[in-house]
Amino acid sequence: MGCCKKTDKFEVTEGDGATSDAKGEGVAMKKQIGLFQGVSIIVGIIIGSGIFISPVGILQNVRSVGMSFVLWVVCGIYNALGAVCYAELGTSIPQSGGEYVYIRRAFGDMASFVCLWIDFLIICPVGIAAMGLMFAVYLLKPIYPDCDVPPEQQKLLGALIASLLISVNCINVKWATKVQVVITISKLCALGLIIVVGFVYIGKGEVENFQNSFEDSDTSLGSIALAFYSGFWAYSGWSYLNFLVDEIIDPVRNLPLAIGISMFLVIVVYLMANVAYLGVLTPLQMLSSPAVAVTFAANTLGPLQWIMPIAIAISVSGTMNGTALSMSRLFFIGAGNDHLPQVVAMINYKRFTPIPSLLCILTLTIIFQHSGDIFYLIEMEGFGFASILVMTFASQVYLRYKEPDLERPIKVPIALPAILCLISFAIVILTFYQKPHESFLALGLVGAGIVLYMIGGKWKTKPKAVQDKIDYFTRSVQKLLLVVPPSKPEDLIFE
Repeated sequence: MGCCKKTDKFEVTEGDGATSDAKGEGVAMKKQIGLFQGVSIIVGIIIGSGIFISPVGILQNVRSVGMSFVLWVVCGIYNALGAVCYAELGTSIPQSGGEYVYIRRAFGDMASFVCLWIDFLIICPVGIAAMGLMFAVYLLKPIYPDCDVPPEQQKLLGALIASLLISVNCINVKWATKVQVVITISKLCALGLIIVVGFVYIGKGEVENFQNSFEDSDTSLGSIALAFYSGFWAYSGWSYLNFLVDEIIDPVRNLPLAIGISMFLVIVVYLMANVAYLGVLTPLQMLSSPAVAVTFAANTLGPLQWIMPIAIAISVSGTMNGTALSMSRLFFIGAGNDHLPQVVAMINYKRFTPIPSLLCILTLTIIFQHSGDIFYLIEMEGFGFASILVMTFASQVYLRYKEPDLERPIKVPIALPAILCLISFAIVILTFYQKPHESFLALGLVGAGIVLYMIGGKWKTKPKAVQDKIDYFTRSVQKLLLVVPPSKPEDLIFE
């Protein structure tokens, strides 16, 4: 039969197409992401719908221009400091999987499963679902200028764009990163247009919106916590490159550089965009706008205002693409540790992409898109993100004591992750008070995941009939998708 790579589930031969293993390289993820691609991935994920929509979410909670700017700065600093902590973790433990790997190393199996489950069932598919619905709304808005976009068309187009982007990720990693570069450049051009036009208005003396800027501010803890979630949504994505460490060229150098460059660029662009918005729109106009950038364009671009909804749609698609690219690697790693079905831990032997993991993301995304409530999905994702940050920063603190001799090319003061852990925990607690329905639903989903984990992962002595059905399903999926386990699973799994 010729040279082959054989597993206990599926045999790959040269007749099916020569594998990388046949050439002596092994079936594994390839290092294809350099510094420029890394910056494009992070910036492309962070700058999604947030800066075009979140100014409303922050302003409506804190009720004043001055306080909203304080929140934008605070959220930027908070996320930048968090990114620095992730840079330490990513260079100290250079494995794909991000916070899942760090939590597993610090606290063991159960804690890492909770992290994985929150990412798998709440953060990743819920986030992509919400962004897919946003993509549809803004792409179709020029067709329905005077009415709401029909829900059926919104859901259909959202599912189509999610399917297209995940298909690209299934076919070729380089294609996915090239798409990310193009989209990132496009969204920066759109924001550049907003900034230039807004500063032209300010240069003409339109500064009344900045006067008495702290008047009527709402500084209650609950309002600030909810404003923080809008900031989380706008800045979220800085941690996702850590999921791709195995595919980064020279990660010790390029990971922290990519994170630092990206966060600096995003914070500067966000602050300038908010100033530009207020050079044209009053706070009342911003609060009554479903998307600030669209209202801004309607007031400044005249017959060219249709450009902005399309720019938002393109921007959102970049966040969807980057999220699918990054999160699929997390689920791939988690399945290798028996936290998800084993077939999710396999890669296509021709394309070297985690196709089963990507298809899981697509399936869950389409399910969540049927809810049709974008902001409900955003609030659920925000709760999940804050919960994972608590566990990640706590693991960083604990690893300093558990493994003091671990080589750390970047080493932040221990007080930094400790303080960020406490802040994140406070935000989670305040969210239970302000949004109990969303919070308890998310908590219930985590609880259900733990039950499934005890049955699927910890129950090692399943009846033969049950195990045979699981093995049959795994073999069938392997043959259908042409996937095999990676050549060196020990590179991905550790005890």
